[in-house]
Amino acid sequence: MFISKSKKSPYYQLTYEINGKRTTISTKTKNPKEAYSFLENFQIQKEQPKKQTNCFLLSNYKGEYIEFVRPVKSKKYLTSISSSFKQLIAFCGDIPLNEIDIHILDKFITTTFSRTQRGAHQYYRTLKAAFNKAVEWNYIAINPFAKVKFPKIQKSFPVFLTEDELLIILANTPYQHLKDIFTVGFYTGLRLGELINMHWDWIDFFQNQITVKCTDQFLTKNKKERIVPMTEKVRSILLDRFNYASHQQHEIVFYRIRKKILYQESISKQFKKIVRKSNLSDKIHFHTLRHSFASLLAQRGVSLYVIKELLGHNDLATTQIYSHLQQQNLRDAINLL
Repeated sequence: MFISKSKKSPYYQLTYEINGKRTTISTKTKNPKEAYSFLENFQIQKEQPKKQTNCFLLSNYKGEYIEFVRPVKSKKYLTSISSSFKQLIAFCGDIPLNEIDIHILDKFITTTFSRTQRGAHQYYRTLKAAFNKAVEWNYIAINPFAKVKFPKIQKSFPVFLTEDELLIILANTPYQHLKDIFTVGFYTGLRLGELINMHWDWIDFFQNQITVKCTDQFLTKNKKERIVPMTEKVRSILLDRFNYASHQQHEIVFYRIRKKILYQESISKQFKKIVRKSNLSDKIHFHTLRHSFASLLAQRGVSLYVIKELLGHNDLATTQIYSHLQQQNLRDAINLL
């Protein structure tokens, strides 16, 4: 029997043998003195591991899991974890981890799905990953989410803007920094978080490319850097912004007040307000600019693999939503025969 600490958990772990099998449980403390006190007071009994697990409530595990993933996950994902556990606890109560079964989860997912399909899918993916880690940490024997069948989400083609519709939006945009953000977003496919965190050292005017970088303050969605070539229009906008005032390499590109990062939620709301003012579809939101970039490329015959790399998708299956836009190109190719 001994106390140890691993990268899998911020807390000290107690390892002991029961019936010839090595078992590990959490001491639920980062303090070494408290951990060794836990060791001294621990009594190996057949039912003891079960009692320890039964005391480990959903809220306790939520806290430990968030602390574990915090160094490698984005703030947005951490918020998603917190929200997912909050919804589950609101549904079934703050019960012990090992009392969560398939019956509870089926009802939770079905009830949530009837209210918000996308939200239910997010909770399902996030909680399934969290419970996988609980299995690794020996808090539960199996992941109850593994046997839960998620209802099929009706897939629809993404909404996208034409270049003429972008011009209408820009005509109704009052501030130059917003016009620049909208235009660069449309012609690069960069996410809003990537745009507002862009620094001048991302931009290479000689190679005509933007390198989307990960920093201590910002991580891309998949935590990978990628290169996006600049069109002449994008290059011109960025050059104008660069020449407008003397800039340092570490400074942000898009701002209203220099050196002060813009708020993502504020930009999204302003874009939506301008879309409504422009009398365009209410289904259009800021992320539509990214869809529009991919859609334009697909319509012009660019391969889905290239689009995948430009968008920074992990899986080609994610990029397949634009495949229908290439059907006309396929028909045109056949007509050449």
